Amino acid sequence: MRTATATAAAVATTLVGAGAAAVAAGRCAADAALRPGRPLPGGPRLSVHSTAPGRVALTRCLASLRPGTYGLTAPGVHAVVGSVLDDVAHDPDTVVRRLLGVAHGSLDPGTRVALTPQIHAGDPGTALGLEHADVDVPGELGALPAWFVPAARATWVIAVHGLGTGREHPMVVMPLLRRLRLPVLALSYRGDPGAPASPDGLGHLGESEWRDVDAAIRYALRYGARRVVLHGWSTGAAMALHAAERSALADRIAGLVLDSPVLDWHATLRALVAARHTPAALLPLAVRAAEGRAGLRAGHRRPGEDAGALHVPVLIFHGPDDTIAPWEPSRRLAAARPDLVTLRTVRDAPHGAMWNADPHAYEEALRRFLTPLM
Repeated sequence: MRTATATAAAVATTLVGAGAAAVAAGRCAADAALRPGRPLPGGPRLSVHSTAPGRVALTRCLASLRPGTYGLTAPGVHAVVGSVLDDVAHDPDTVVRRLLGVAHGSLDPGTRVALTPQIHAGDPGTALGLEHADVDVPGELGALPAWFVPAARATWVIAVHGLGTGREHPMVVMPLLRRLRLPVLALSYRGDPGAPASPDGLGHLGESEWRDVDAAIRYALRYGARRVVLHGWSTGAAMALHAAERSALADRIAGLVLDSPVLDWHATLRALVAARHTPAALLPLAVRAAEGRAGLRAGHRRPGEDAGALHVPVLIFHGPDDTIAPWEPSRRLAAARPDLVTLRTVRDAPHGAMWNADPHAYEEALRRFLTPLM
C-alpha cells in the first residue's frame, strides 16, 4: 500500500511540476511577444546577388516578388527598392528590382537583407528635407518624444506607428501631408526608445497606450490645432479607435485613418506568440497568458467592436494578406457603418505595408478622404 501511495504521490508531483513548467513557459512566450521594440515576424531573409546602376538582384521568393516600394535593411544598411524589373536578364533563382536609393551602408553581394515597410531612415529633415522640430509631449508617464512638421492649416494629423516600427515609418505619408499643408505630429509612445516604459515593461496592443494619443491631442490643441485627424498603423490604429471612443477630447477628432488595424487582439497575439517558435502544445497557454498580461481578458471590448460608437469618418487600408492583424474585422466594421467607414482593400501587402503595395493609390485615397476634413 505504501508503495502505491508513494507512486501516486510521485506521479502527482510530476504532473504539478510539468503543469507549472508549462505555465511558466507560456508566460515567458507571452512576455516575449509583448515586449516593445521587437521586430515583427515577416518574410525570409534575402541575399543580395548583385547590383548595377538603378537595380539590385535578390533571392527569388514570394516576398521579393511583391509589387510596390519597400525598404531593404541589414545591420548598418538601409536602401529602398521599387518595382520588379521583368524585362532585365537575371538568373532563374533571382528577382531584379529597381534600386531607388541607399541611405547608408552598401548592398554588397552576399549581404542578407529583409524587406520592410519602413522606407525612410533618420528624421523628417535628413530623410525628406522637411522643416521640423523635436518636441516633447507631456504624457501620464513622462515626456513623449515627437516630431512636429509645421504647416498652415489648423487641422493637424497625429501619426501613430504600430508593432515592430517607430516614428520613422509614418514618414511615408509626410510629403503628401506637406503638399496638403497639414501639420503633422509624429508620436513616440510608452515603450519606444526615448519614451517612458510602461509600468510592467510590456506592450498592451493599444489598451493602455491610447492615453499617449490622448496626450498628443491635448498637445496639438494647446499649440494651435482646432481639430485633429488620427492616422494610425497596426496597434497605432487600435490606439486611434480607443481615443475616438474614450477621450474627453473626442469631439475635436475630425477623422480616423486606420492602416492594418489590430481589431482582433486574440488573433494578433496568437500570430506573435507562434512567431516566437512557441511549441504548439503551449500556444493556447501562451496566448491566454499574453491576454492576461496585456489586460485583454474575455469580455473586454475590442477596438471598433461597437460600430455605433463611431461618430467621425473613418478610412481603413487593409487586405487579406495580413497575417498579423486579420482583415475580416475591418470588413465587418465597414459593413456595419457604411455611412462613416470606407475600406480600401489592398492585396499583396503584408502587415503595415498598405502604402508600400501601391503608393500612388494609397495617397490618392488619403487625399480624397482628408480634403473635406481640412
